[in-house]
Amino acid sequence: MPAVSSRGRGRRTIAEINMVPFIDVMLVLLIIFMVTAPMITPSMIDLPSVGKAAKQPDKVVQVVIQKDERLELLSNGKTDSATLQSVAASVKRLVGDGDNTAVVISADRSVKYETVVKVMDSLQRAGIARVGLSVQLAP
Repeated sequence: MPAVSSRGRGRRTIAEINMVPFIDVMLVLLIIFMVTAPMITPSMIDLPSVGKAAKQPDKVVQVVIQKDERLELLSNGKTDSATLQSVAASVKRLVGDGDNTAVVISADRSVKYETVVKVMDSLQRAGIARVGLSVQLAP
């Protein structure tokens, strides 16, 4: 309860904040944090380093999806046409035994995303490990 002061003409209350419960709670929290902090072990994160980066691909095969959903394969300056059913076999033939060959899919902006996913799916089902998408950065 606030104390009542009778000095002067009338009675008025003196507002006081009791700080003791606040200090008690803060001291208890401080003790809890001081006890639990040494028990927490920091987790180790395995970050990649510059020396461990994957080397550049020996060969790049580019699958280009045109506006009318025609597929073209670009490799070593040569252009071949392909269909959705034969793209995996054609890329597999161009890649050969090279484990370090990357396949990049380039598609026109107006092409349905479904077509791009179908091409990626057929390449991955054929066992081609390095499949990526080509993007154009906005100016």
